[in-house]
Amino acid sequence: MDAEQIAAGRSRWQQRYDAARKREADFTTLSGTEVAPVYGPPEGVADPRMERIGWPGEFPFTRGLYATGYRGRTWTIRQFAGFGNAEQTNERYQMILNGGGGGLSVAFDMPTLMGRDSDDPKSLGEVGHCGVAIDSATDMDRLFKDIPLQDVTTSMTISGPAVPAFCMYLVAAERQGADISQLNGTLQTDIFKEYIAQKEWLFPPEPHLRLIGDLMEYCATTIPAYKPLSVSGYHIREAGSTAAQELAYTLADGFGYVELGLSRGLDVDVFAPGLSFFFDSHLDFFEEIAKFRAARRIWARWLRDVYGARTEKAQWLRFHTQTAGVSLTAQQPYNNVVRTAVEALAAVLGGTNSLHTNALDETLALPSEESAEIALRTQSVLMEEIGITNVADPLGGSWYVEALTDAIEAEAEQIFARIKEMSPDETMTGGILRGIEDGWFMAEIADAAFEYQQKLEKSEKKIVGVNTLTDTVSGELEILRVSHEVEVEQCRVLAERKAHRDEDRVRRTLSALVEAASGTGNLIEPMLEAVRAEATMGEICHVLREQWGEYREPARF
Repeated sequence: MDAEQIAAGRSRWQQRYDAARKREADFTTLSGTEVAPVYGPPEGVADPRMERIGWPGEFPFTRGLYATGYRGRTWTIRQFAGFGNAEQTNERYQMILNGGGGGLSVAFDMPTLMGRDSDDPKSLGEVGHCGVAIDSATDMDRLFKDIPLQDVTTSMTISGPAVPAFCMYLVAAERQGADISQLNGTLQTDIFKEYIAQKEWLFPPEPHLRLIGDLMEYCATTIPAYKPLSVSGYHIREAGSTAAQELAYTLADGFGYVELGLSRGLDVDVFAPGLSFFFDSHLDFFEEIAKFRAARRIWARWLRDVYGARTEKAQWLRFHTQTAGVSLTAQQPYNNVVRTAVEALAAVLGGTNSLHTNALDETLALPSEESAEIALRTQSVLMEEIGITNVADPLGGSWYVEALTDAIEAEAEQIFARIKEMSPDETMTGGILRGIEDGWFMAEIADAAFEYQQKLEKSEKKIVGVNTLTDTVSGELEILRVSHEVEVEQCRVLAERKAHRDEDRVRRTLSALVEAASGTGNLIEPMLEAVRAEATMGEICHVLREQWGEYREPARF
């Protein structure tokens, strides 16, 4: 790009910046030096890289979605939390919100994630242990007691039974008197990554995709600000993928959901802004920054050039980040505070829109109140003390970061081509489904994880406290333990709730849901009716399992 084109780009950026709202804040260094909102090539100097780098707030969005960067609005502190029963988790949410959190992110326990009630025999010993137990809409009422859902953005990390969980959230909001059309939040819903990495599915792929399509239609027409899909790379990375694999598989899944929306006759400029993303921020500081920057650029280009998105909002890749759980160690756990801070800093320098920071004890148990506060304060220190919110994309133009960004983008494009080669109909969706069926994704991730593990075993890669510097004076941590009484009480309350509800109404609404599932209509309204009748998560998922069958992963050797 020649100097004249660069100057024109800077002028466009300046106009956007001047027109945008900025925070009331001190945008100087610690020593009082004024800093510019963005930096680029010196005046009059050409730079061929600028076509790919661009300016903040304009295509290809390598440098961020907004001309102001974090001067306009900082990222949302969205701490992931859930344990025990709804009342216990509500207390933690109150702590997060009172301590500077800007949004909530719900962690569900394993029975809920698998669409089973707390009193299901397969739930024994798991209730409340890796998240909060939610059996019916009344549990959602208790979970969000004194938290106005119309005013707080809420993310829910659940995929297999995401739609029943969403319906329970809506009913809880209705019971608060909220204007449903004004709700804002994110539902994970991403079923592709379950087959690829996390393995928390209920049905074969086609019924899951039908539910997702129904949800996309419902949100596009009824709750326009709500994001019905958070396409997740986090679990793919935690399973052992490389940074480029995480990026490529995640965006490929996103393209699949775009194709799903288009197949429903939806306007890409209407539904694409409702897609968001969820990435891992791992330990290689510069690689992670490059990954986030490449992700925005690839998504914008594909949405515009392949899927026909005309508006900027439809081309935006908005993403939440969580620091890498897999990087935490049980050995010398206080080192995890440093790891998490570095990973969080990479996410922010990569332009994340919201962020969760892991607690130091999460490799051992659910976070204690003290470790949760340290994780929360880690974000506050980054936001308030070190000056990274003053300048948009401060590493833009770095020879190293730009080369890494280009390299990750190129590797991702090669992976996209390979996925499409597997497709019987030349769609990304067809390639994803074939890759799942053939075990291709699983094999690629396993190979990457094995290669990294070999490097650890040979000490070619170092982990402090694990394969180097193993001596320590630190002692054992006090960890959070979920009492068995939580399960006993949850089952007692559930039995009482079932005994006092209108069983005829429950049966009628579940029958209506099954009838709708056997046809082609949208399932959201029939499911909402079942939820309003206090039909449980397990009951709803059970009747759908009977209708659609269960998915069982083929054995592979």
